[in-house]
Amino acid sequence: MRNQCCYILAYECYKAPDDRKLDTETCGKLIFRNKNLGMEEYRFLLQAMVNAGIGEETYGPRNVIAGTEESPNLSEALSEIDDIVSGTLDKLFAKTGVSPSEIDILVVTVSMISSAPSLPARMINRYKMREDIKIFNLSGMGCSASVIAVDLVQHLFKTYKNAFAVIVSSESLSPNWYCGKERSMMLPNILFRLGGCSLLLTNKRSLRHQAMLKLKHSVRIHAGSSDEAYRSCTRIEDAQGYCGFFLTKSLPKAADKAVTMNLRVLVPKMLPLRELVRYAIVSYWRSKSKTSTPEAAGASLNLKSGVEHFCIHPGGRAVIDGMGRSLGLNEYDLEPTRMALHRFGNTSAAGLWCVLSYMEAKKRLKKGDRILMISLGAGFKCNNCVWEVMRDLEDVNVWEDCINRYPVKSTANTSFLEKYSWINESKHEQEV
Repeated sequence: MRNQCCYILAYECYKAPDDRKLDTETCGKLIFRNKNLGMEEYRFLLQAMVNAGIGEETYGPRNVIAGTEESPNLSEALSEIDDIVSGTLDKLFAKTGVSPSEIDILVVTVSMISSAPSLPARMINRYKMREDIKIFNLSGMGCSASVIAVDLVQHLFKTYKNAFAVIVSSESLSPNWYCGKERSMMLPNILFRLGGCSLLLTNKRSLRHQAMLKLKHSVRIHAGSSDEAYRSCTRIEDAQGYCGFFLTKSLPKAADKAVTMNLRVLVPKMLPLRELVRYAIVSYWRSKSKTSTPEAAGASLNLKSGVEHFCIHPGGRAVIDGMGRSLGLNEYDLEPTRMALHRFGNTSAAGLWCVLSYMEAKKRLKKGDRILMISLGAGFKCNNCVWEVMRDLEDVNVWEDCINRYPVKSTANTSFLEKYSWINESKHEQEV
C-alpha cells in the first residue's frame, strides 16, 4: 500500500512564439480568404468571435498563419508537435533535475495525428530514453486525454514501484483546420488553439516533500452507449469533402449528463460525511415539497465542503457557464477557467493545466488545499480527479508575461466587433 501513491513533481505548459498569435487582424484575413464563405457566414462568425470569450493573444498553427491551411502536410503537423514537446519537456527536465534516462513510463496523448514511427518513438529518440521504458500512445481521447493519462499512470504505479512517469498532451491543429462553410463545423476554428503540456509524476514516497500535488481520487465515465451523446462531437466530412469537428445542439446536454454520472461516483469519495447526510435529508424533504425544482435540489449539494478550487476544462463560454450553474460556483471559482480561455483559447487536453497554472500564478494554492479537476471529451466522456496541494505554490509558469493584466473585466472580444461592425451594418442596409 505504501507505493500506491501518485505525485506530480512538476508540469510545463506550452506557449508559442508571438508570430503565431491569432489577433483580430490575422483572424480577419483567415476568414476572408475562405472563398466558401458569404455574408451570412461572416455575420455568424462575427457574433461567435465576439461572444466566445477568447482574447487577442491566443496562438494558431504555423500553416494557418502562413495561409496554407487548405493544403496541410505531415511534415508541418509533426513539426508542430516537436515544438510543443521540446518547449515543455526541455523545461521540465531542467526544472526538476530528472534525466530523460530515468523515465520509466511515457504516455503521449495527441488525438488527431498518426505517424510511423509513433510520436512516443520520436520522443524516445530525441531524449535518448532507456530501452525498457513503457510507452502508451493514446489517440482520439480529445479534450479529456490528460486526465485519462493521469488515471492510467496511477494504475501503472501499482505495478511499477519507485518509478518516474512523463505525460505529454497536445492536439494537432495543422492538418485539422476546417475550410468549409458548415456553421456547426466552423465553431471549433473559433475555439481551438495551439497548446500543449508535459507532466512529471512519481510514486516515490521519498520525493513527496518535493511534490506539488498528490492524487486523491480519480473517476472516469464514458456515456458512449447513448447515441445522442456519442454523436454530439464527431469528426466528419461535410458535403464539399472538408474534414472538421461537427458539434451538435445536444452537446451541452451530453456534457451535463456525463458530469452528473461522474459526480455520482466521485462525490461520496471527496465530500465529508456530514455534507452527504445533510444533502440526503434536504433532498428527501424537497422531494416531498411540490414547490421544489430539480435544479434547486441539485444546487443544495455543497461541493466546497470537500474541495477549495475548481479546475474546469476551458472548452468555451457556454461550457463554463453551464458548469457554474450546475455545480453552484461563483465568479471567483470560475475566474481561472474564464481567464485561461481568454488568454490561450481551448487548447484541448492541455487547457486544464493552463487553468491550474493561473491558480498557481495568483498564489491561490496553499498546502492542504484540494482541487477538483473536471475534464470533458468526445465520445462522450467525463473524467474527473481530486488533487491535494503538497506545498504552497506560486510559480507563474505560462502566465509569466501577462498575469498582472488578469483578470480582465470582460472577456468579450470588442476589438473584433469594432473592426468588422460593417458586416452587421450591411445587413441593415439590405433590409432597408
